[in-house]
Amino acid sequence: MHNTRLAIILCAAIAAPAAAIAEEEAATLIGTINGTPYSLDLFRLYYAERVQQNQDQDSPDLQEQAFNDFMSLVVTSQEGAKRGLEQDPEVTLTLELQRMKILANAVIAALAEELQPTDDELKTAYESVKDSASRTEYKARHILVESEEEAKALIAELDKGADFGELARKSSLGPTAKSGGELDWFDAGQMVAPFGAAVTTMEVGTYTKAPVQTQFGWHVIQLQDSRKSEPPSFEDAKAQLTAILQRDKISKKIAELRENALVDLNEEIVRVSPKEEATE
Repeated sequence: MHNTRLAIILCAAIAAPAAAIAEEEAATLIGTINGTPYSLDLFRLYYAERVQQNQDQDSPDLQEQAFNDFMSLVVTSQEGAKRGLEQDPEVTLTLELQRMKILANAVIAALAEELQPTDDELKTAYESVKDSASRTEYKARHILVESEEEAKALIAELDKGADFGELARKSSLGPTAKSGGELDWFDAGQMVAPFGAAVTTMEVGTYTKAPVQTQFGWHVIQLQDSRKSEPPSFEDAKAQLTAILQRDKISKKIAELRENALVDLNEEIVRVSPKEEATE
């Protein structure tokens, strides 16, 4: 019953999509263990969770291992029932908590299907975020030194025509020194505030005429280029917007369920603040 051949025989049944299973096969058993029948669908669910948790690919070896682990789970749970452990207070609470979680997740999945955003809602959401998604990106390089005096001396050399990259390779303390101070394209908000603020006021091709201080030291910055980062198209953004609007709709529905719930709290255990009392 635990051999490899049986596990491999299960392969086709496990891999078959649920939609392809005829209604009359819904009660198909994987087996009867100690007089208790267990459905193939139950094992399918166990196997799907196993694949997801371990991020594994379906394979005969994994099916064999999962089948053997499922059999161990069956006989161990049966032993727990024999011992009456379902009546243990902690076990009872754990089972109830798991039941609540499973039902809640099922409701959320159902709501996600029911609360699909309309095209108009998606287009409105897109228009509201499109402008904020547009941003300016900068290409720059910098020289980082310990003191303001060193930075001023470097600026004086640049004023005399020194090459920025060569000065960076020779003097910069930053990790970009070996590449002549080169930075990847960045949004000003990604940088520490003084650095980002300085870049936004510069013209392409210029360098800072005064050192810029940050918590890392003193910077001399050269702005090499800037560009507008265009927002994604409506079609490209549609999937993400759908997920965002669905989450918002689900949150509002859950808030509505809470608002309409008849709640009688044990005031000896749960103390409601005056603000919450006023809301009720």
